[in-house]
Formats: sequence, structure tokens, C-alpha cells
Amino acid sequence: MTTAQTPVDLDVSPTPLALLLLGREADTRSERGVECPGDLPSPSDPDLVERARAAKEKLGDKVFVLGHHYQRDEVIQFADVTGDSFKLARDAAARPEAEYIVFCGVHFMAESADILTGDDQKVVLPDLAAGCSMADMATAEQVAECWDVLTEAGITEQVVPVSYMNSSADIKAFTGKHGGTICTSSNAERALNWAFEQGEKVLFLPDQHLGRNTAVRDLGMSLDDCVVYNPHKPNGGLTAEQLRDAKMILWRGHCSVHGRFSLDSVNDVRERIPGVNVLVHPECKHEVVAAADYVGSTEYIIKALEAAPAGSKWAIGTELNLVRRLANRFAPEGKEIVFLDKTVCFCSTMNRIDLPHLVWTLESLADGQLVNRIEVDRETEHFAKLALERMLALP
Repeated sequence: MTTAQTPVDLDVSPTPLALLLLGREADTRSERGVECPGDLPSPSDPDLVERARAAKEKLGDKVFVLGHHYQRDEVIQFADVTGDSFKLARDAAARPEAEYIVFCGVHFMAESADILTGDDQKVVLPDLAAGCSMADMATAEQVAECWDVLTEAGITEQVVPVSYMNSSADIKAFTGKHGGTICTSSNAERALNWAFEQGEKVLFLPDQHLGRNTAVRDLGMSLDDCVVYNPHKPNGGLTAEQLRDAKMILWRGHCSVHGRFSLDSVNDVRERIPGVNVLVHPECKHEVVAAADYVGSTEYIIKALEAAPAGSKWAIGTELNLVRRLANRFAPEGKEIVFLDKTVCFCSTMNRIDLPHLVWTLESLADGQLVNRIEVDRETEHFAKLALERMLALP
């Protein structure tokens, strides 16, 4: 019988690309392909755990470490709190006594934490190259150009922007300026209902799949009510008539992790494991969500597995670090948890936050050296916070 001390084999094999991205090479698809300044400890240093513990102890209450669910186990062990991006940002805001907020996540998450925390608090990202491919798929310039296209189509007065939490501070600020709100994967339905009370159409940024799945699955729209705006094509690849007819204008963005799961993955796991429950994140493609038994945010996935009966079987469509952690956690209860895909599906940029980077960060702070600070300018912060406050006020 598998115990909590015995890692569960999820029957996945790393691809060459996955192995590359789990190393220390630059992520050429990210706008932040830089290394941390300074000399990083060697990953083979046997004292890394003790060094991290000693530096954190030296900092005491001055530091508050946030760990996103998709982080490596070696990093998550030093987190004071774990959670999804918005929960962690709010947790940081609730700790005003902490001078340093070390965010073990990705860039947009650290930006959100900086927006929500006090001016005297400093948010630090252990590796500045830990970006988000989805967030990087919508730049401020591209979204401004999109708004011009909507203006030329004569529909901007009808359009309310709704931006996913997984977006840059610039996109959140655009949303705030134009009367829109932010959403998470947990409250996307409420955010869209609110938006349609304000206007007739929604511009959903930057994840097309969450927008489509929420509109069709939760709000009862049809796929024909949705169009996809491609920022790399003239006028987004759409005619003015298509824009005027659409209810949901979806940005052509996606999560590189959740976008990998396919209908074949679902069919395959059902054939391999009779009676399996398929549970996926709403960032997955529409056909995957439609074929799943359960759909929900990261927090929903965790709670569903906590409530699952002993002996139940689950195939999870989300990031592999989390799935492995959950498989090990619930194995003693007789719950069989497998990864939905057969190949490795780590979040490549999230995995850039490793133990050497965390040790370097904590030791630098303990020595009085502020490194890798994430700071949002005042104007951007103002409008981004406006959009976030609209989300917090959702009924």
C-alpha cells in the first residue's frame, strides 16, 4: 500500500522540452527572460534546505512567504501560506507587519500582491523570468488596438471588459479604466453576470477557454455567441458584423498547461481506469470541459478531493506539481489520483522558482539587500485596484 512517504507514480514521462524548461535556460517566449543578479547556490548544495530555514528564521516576522499551488515541493515547504493567485495576494495584504512579501509564483501574481499591499511593503519575486505565457499573450498595446477596432465597429459603449486574474497589471488597469472587473476561475460566472447587467457584450481577456466555458456552460450561451479576437491579425481577424453580432469577444489567449489536455486524454483515461472521475480546470479547452465529470478552480479541485470517498478514482486536468502532491496526500485514504495526460505538464515558468532562487532571495534579504522587487507604478495601480475592487464588490 502506498504511504504518504512513498511518492505516487502518475505514469507520466518527461518530454525533452519539459526537461529543458525545468532547468535554468531562458524562456524565450516570455517577455522576462532574465536571470537573477548575483551568484545562485548550486542546486546540488546539500545545505540548501538548512540555508533557507536559517535565512527565514533570521528574517522572522519581516518576511512572509507565499506559495502558489503549482510550486515545487522543495519550495512549497517554506511557504507561510499556500493558495491560488488572488487568495495569496489577499493573504499578503492581511499581513501589514511583513516588510518583505516573497511571492513564489509568477510575475502577474507578484504585481497583484504589490497592488493590494501597503506602500511600505516590498514584494519580491525570486526569479524575474517567472512570467506567465497566458498573461504575456495580451499586451497593453494590443488591447488598446483592439479597443480601437471595437470603436470603429461602433460597439464600445455596449462592451464591458472582464479580465482574468491571470493578466498583467497593465491589462487590469485597462479594465478598470473602461468600467470592467477582474475575475478568478472561481467567480467568473458572477463576474460575467455583473458585466451583462452593465452592457450587452463582454471583452474577455486573456484566456479564451475560461471565457467560453463560463459563457456556454454556466450562462447557457451558445458557441455561436462567442468570437475570438486574434491580436496578430488585422482587426483581430473579425468583421465589424461579427463583432456586432457577438455577445462574448474572447481574446486569443490560453494557458500553456491546461491547453495541452485533449478529448483524447479524457477518452484514454476512461478506458484505462474504469469508473474514474474526470476533474478539470476551466482553463481547459471547451471539448475537454464538456467531457469531464467535474469542472472547477484549483481550490475547487482540492476541496473535491478532500470530500471524495475512500476508494474513488480521479483523473485531474491541472498542473502536475499539484496533482502529484494531492496524489501523495490522499493515497493513505485509498483515493487513486492520476494525471489526466500521459506526458509531463509542468508550468514551465512557475517551475523557475526553485530552491536555489529561494535561498538566494532569503539570504539577500537577511543581509539587508533588496532584490527582484516587483513594483507597479501609481497610475497603473490606481486603475488596476479599481477593477479588483469591483470584483470584491460582486454580489
